[in-house]
Amino acid sequence: MRKIEGPTRIPVPGGKLIDEHVGRVNSGDEGVSIAHMTAPAGWEEPAQTPSFTEYTLVLRGTVIVEHDEGTLEVGAGQSVVTSPGERVRYRVGPEGAEYVAVCLPAFSPESANRG
Repeated sequence: MRKIEGPTRIPVPGGKLIDEHVGRVNSGDEGVSIAHMTAPAGWEEPAQTPSFTEYTLVLRGTVIVEHDEGTLEVGAGQSVVTSPGERVRYRVGPEGAEYVAVCLPAFSPESANRG
């Protein structure tokens, strides 16, 4: 059993805050990552084709997921699951968003395959 005292803040451009509770950076776990995200209005990131499954639970605002079949808006209280090898691009609505992301296996910049 391990108690994790708190998250590690991972710096990223664009004003988004990532507080990793479990994962490669904060706890040394490679099998799963759990992070609390806060993204300001207008935030977006490049498209990616990750090699992990990502479960996203939206707590506040709207997360917009662009994918090959269109665009999916995920609001507060809703979740979205993306599969490995699926090309996606995340952005947020005009009010920004707060959400929790769980990645299996744990997120790494290399496994996100951005660009």
